[in-house]
Parts: sequence; C-alpha cells; structure tokens
Amino acid sequence: MPLFKTKREVFNWIKTGQKTIDIRKGEAWKRDTAVVQCGLDLLRLPITKKETGKLTELVRQDNYKTIIPTATSLEKALEYLRQFYGETDGAFTAYHLSCDSDEHLNSE
Repeated sequence: MPLFKTKREVFNWIKTGQKTIDIRKGEAWKRDTAVVQCGLDLLRLPITKKETGKLTELVRQDNYKTIIPTATSLEKALEYLRQFYGETDGAFTAYHLSCDSDEHLNSE
C-alpha cells in the first residue's frame, strides 16, 4: 500500500474531498489503496486511476484545482508543487483518490 506522507494543509484538503488527485515523484505504485499520513492521522483511500508523465503533462488547466485547491491559476499550482520537488524533470504519477465514502476516512 503506498504511504503518502503529507503536511497538515494537504491532509485536510484530502480529508474534506477538496483534493482528489495527489501527485508523487516516480513511477506508479501497483496497489489500489493509498494511505495518507500526517502525524498520527491516517486516511485509507481507494486509488481509482493512475497517470504517469511529466509534471507539466499531469497538472493541467482542467484539473489543477483538484490537485492544489487554493491555487488561483495553473502556474500557481505548479509553483506549489515545485516547492516540494524542486527538480521537475523525470516521471511523476497522479493518483486519483476516491474521497466519496466516509468508510475510507480512518483518522486515528
């Protein structure tokens, strides 16, 4: 099961369903469930789709708000992600998370 460690802001976006796509550097994990962790809090969410490619291919005009909900533009969303990854060359994976059901929200 992929473990996605996040900061509190990102964890809360996912928990409230504002963020439904999580971008991670590297090739896709083969599992169908993601564990999102912030401190001791965990969310277990089904992965409904995976896309692998360059960061600029994955973050697009039609989806940037589901990746970075507070971004006011595509460029602002990319800037936010560059803060974490610095180097944006290479493969990234977009994990589409199903946040529809409370049964998957297992905060502990």
